[in-house]
Amino acid sequence: MSKYRGPVCRLCRREGEKLYLKGTRCLSPKCSFEKRGYVPGQHGKEGQFRRSRDSDYNRQLRAKQKARRVYGVLEKQFRRYYGEALQRRGLTGLNLLQILEARLDNVVYRLGYTQSRAQARHLVTHGHFNVNGRRTDVPSYILKPGDEIAVRQGSLRRPYFKELKEAGEDRGAPGWLNRDWEQLAGKVVGLPARQEIDANLNEQLIVEFYSR
Repeated sequence: MSKYRGPVCRLCRREGEKLYLKGTRCLSPKCSFEKRGYVPGQHGKEGQFRRSRDSDYNRQLRAKQKARRVYGVLEKQFRRYYGEALQRRGLTGLNLLQILEARLDNVVYRLGYTQSRAQARHLVTHGHFNVNGRRTDVPSYILKPGDEIAVRQGSLRRPYFKELKEAGEDRGAPGWLNRDWEQLAGKVVGLPARQEIDANLNEQLIVEFYSR
């Protein structure tokens, strides 16, 4: 399974805004975006004062790259998701975001069991979650309405999940998910509406990028 292994704060700086890829660290003074909010690279600091190229292609590319980085998806997989969204009924852009939201690692993050999607991918990959009663270690697994997610019984004894359960809820779950904090479980009750997808993304520009 390939994934981005470089510094994630560099990705936020490239997009010119916080993508909250490190969870609570992004809200602290330690966030490197607060110290170096300019574009990375040799001429990044001086380049922030230059007029950026605001062409249609550049805006479309940046919208697509930001969505990829928010959800931690590489280009080949992202393009495949777009192909699936294109075949579904309805708005292609919304379909794409719903597919990304339905990934297992994103659902674990949305349920509030991790501070970031990267942490959710790590826990899923190590087999700490069941989907419909079966151990699932594939972060890109696409969930459907009616699917149930739960921390495995053996994993509930681990310090991380014990502390998580004792700490109580610190982030609300969206309306398309039901959460049982006592059991550290959840259920997908439907597809997310556009207003329930809180990422600051422009799906129309992504569709325009792939429609060129």
